[in-house]
Amino acid sequence: IRNFLDMAGIRGGGGCYPPMDLMRSEPMQLVQVIVPMESAHLTVSYLGDLGLVQFKDLNSDKSPFQRTYAAQIKRCGEMARKIRFFKEQMSKAGVSPKEIQGEGTDIDLDDVEVKLGELEAELVEINANNDKLQRSYNELVEYKLVLEKAGEFFASAHRSATAQQSEIESEQVGEDVLEAPLLQEEKSVDPTKQVKLGFLTGLVPREKSMVFERILFRATRGNIFIRQSVIEESVVDPSSGEKAEKNVFVVFYSGERAKSKILKICEAFGANRYPFSEELGRQAQMMTEVSGRLSELKTTIGAGLEHRKVLLETIGDKFEQWNLKVRKEKAIYHTLNMLSLDVTKKCLVGEGWSPVFAATEIQDALQRAAVDSNSQVGSIFQVLRTKEMPPTFFRTNKFTTAFQEIVDAYGIAKYQEANPSVFTIVTFPFLFAVMFGDWGHGICLLLATMYLILREKKLSSQKLGDIMEMAFGGRYVIMMMSLFSIYTGLIYNEFFSIPYPLFASSAYECRDASCSEAATIGLIKTRDTYPFGVDPVWHGTRSELPFLNSLKMKMSILLGVAQMNLGIIMSFFNAKFFKSAVNVWFQFVPQMIFLNCLFGYLSVLIIIKWCTGSQADLYHVMIYMFLSPMDDLGENQLFPNQKTVQLTFLFLALVSVPWMLLPKPFILKKQHEARHQGESYAQLDETDESLQVETNGGSHGHEEFEFSEIFVHQLIHTIEFVLGAALLAHSELSSVFYEKVLLMAWGFNNIFILIVGILVFIFATVGVLLVMETLSAFLHALRLHWVEYQNKFYEGDGYKFAPFTFALVGNEDE
Repeated sequence: IRNFLDMAGIRGGGGCYPPMDLMRSEPMQLVQVIVPMESAHLTVSYLGDLGLVQFKDLNSDKSPFQRTYAAQIKRCGEMARKIRFFKEQMSKAGVSPKEIQGEGTDIDLDDVEVKLGELEAELVEINANNDKLQRSYNELVEYKLVLEKAGEFFASAHRSATAQQSEIESEQVGEDVLEAPLLQEEKSVDPTKQVKLGFLTGLVPREKSMVFERILFRATRGNIFIRQSVIEESVVDPSSGEKAEKNVFVVFYSGERAKSKILKICEAFGANRYPFSEELGRQAQMMTEVSGRLSELKTTIGAGLEHRKVLLETIGDKFEQWNLKVRKEKAIYHTLNMLSLDVTKKCLVGEGWSPVFAATEIQDALQRAAVDSNSQVGSIFQVLRTKEMPPTFFRTNKFTTAFQEIVDAYGIAKYQEANPSVFTIVTFPFLFAVMFGDWGHGICLLLATMYLILREKKLSSQKLGDIMEMAFGGRYVIMMMSLFSIYTGLIYNEFFSIPYPLFASSAYECRDASCSEAATIGLIKTRDTYPFGVDPVWHGTRSELPFLNSLKMKMSILLGVAQMNLGIIMSFFNAKFFKSAVNVWFQFVPQMIFLNCLFGYLSVLIIIKWCTGSQADLYHVMIYMFLSPMDDLGENQLFPNQKTVQLTFLFLALVSVPWMLLPKPFILKKQHEARHQGESYAQLDETDESLQVETNGGSHGHEEFEFSEIFVHQLIHTIEFVLGAALLAHSELSSVFYEKVLLMAWGFNNIFILIVGILVFIFATVGVLLVMETLSAFLHALRLHWVEYQNKFYEGDGYKFAPFTFALVGNEDE
């Protein structure tokens, strides 16, 4: 794997970095830096560019407001608020910020603060003026609609009254006629005794119009007359600024009490009222004035929006630069707050973890910061000695990152613990392919993945959906899975469940016409054995399913035992590295004995049966190895002295369980008592160059020994080790879709049914086999790695190295 990564140029550790150890995390050291106040800001900035120091919070007992740089953080927070305001306004206006050209952060923070304040004040003023103008415009639009619809009411009433008056005059009735009454009474009334009717006009939301009319009628006890007209198009409500469907209404009433009630009801229903005149001349004049004002406001609003867009484009030119600068400054001050003031209050003291190989670069950064800040005193860098558990740091690249994340999802490796991802790069996609195996489906996965890989530079800068983001992040994992799926698909000889004689013709031929039925009885071997994979003649026979299931079951046993042995062997190397003889003799040895005396023995029997062509029943052999170990094997005997070997293996397997369970907890308890008898802490040798740092009882320090907890943990580990197995059936689903959908549609001899069958087959293949079955096989391979492989040696109780870095500052969300 190391040679492969070197040849591919993706191993990492380029430049001045040493080659990374694939099996172990980077050696870490606890360092202390003492920085003068005048160069502290620049020092942390350079260390952020370097991204190789994880600072410890030395002020954890202080609240955020009691720390040294609380005011600066508040200042940066206010600037960040203004930048978020600008981002929101640009998003609404459809203005995109321009990308940063070059470094783009060589600007003064004070200038940025002043500029942001000026731009925010200007933008707020423009928005306020625009909101006022827009509100006035929306009110005038509604007023114009009222003038139009209410004018129709009054014009209609006027025409009706004129017609009635003409009719009365033609009948020569000697009664006085009203000039243009809106409500014609049944009997003539003396004009001096008539009551003057008042009216109100406005707009009411359409969904409330019926309730509005009913409430008015009840509140006035029916002493009103209301007319409504529907507005065909939606209008923008002046109060909310949202589009709404409304009706124009005219309410006629009598008396001030009725008017007061109507006004309150209008306010409750959100009905906007507008003045209206009965005189036709006055109505025409008002319509002309409103139309003129609408035209003026439209021009003014357009000019204001254009000015606002120009301002937002000006902000967009510098937006990313300002955003990055503010985020960096805020991150720097947050980090400075983790450093403690010395007694003279002239220096800041910081502690943190860093890789050993980065010591020279850190010292160079400290020296450059002192020179660039014109500090008369240089910074001090020294390595501290501690019992505290260091963080875990694996250097990764775009190829190995996804595999490392699969392992980290189980748990972060303990410091210097063997890294499972080294073998996971190969074993994970291979075990996926064992379950997925179809080279047609594998090619489909490969084509989709190559699209992501070839366009990774463009896609990495775009915002993708959650599912697409996951697929893009794991593109190299999917690529490896597809390549292995093609390989195992060629072994299974399945292309969308259809076999092809790719490497040679079938080794079997029909002896007579009787073997044309789905049977292998009439087949005779006429050629050499099919050179690679499963002979295509097996497809479609009655014995296909038993044969392939038997083959895949035995293959799964061999692969599973091999993977579990690999995990146990890794536990040996861990124990050897950490110099733990207890784990070697009371974990590694009994686990190897138990696994190989049972399942390793079964694997050997499978290989012997394949090589000899024996008809022995391995199920019978393994079951009666436990139930009747003294009985003769008879026709199930595969080699001489098999019974003696089985008895020996059975005895060793039974002995290995208590050997694995009991001694380790008692030995650990005894070691703990011996180690902590007398003093609570052992004295470390001190030198002039190093300081001794005792653990502070934190999460990574010394913990009390709990015998019951250790014993239960060992019991669970033993039970988990003794249990485990799995299998999936990808090819059976593929065969069902091929035979029950595609072939059945072909048999109807109808082009329409054939097209439908092909579409159903394609969607079933993509939806079920390429998506759901891919996910199923992925999750199963994940379980096999977590439970059957990593569980044998991987503790995963460490914590990840999280250095202070500017690398992701620009992409962070507040």
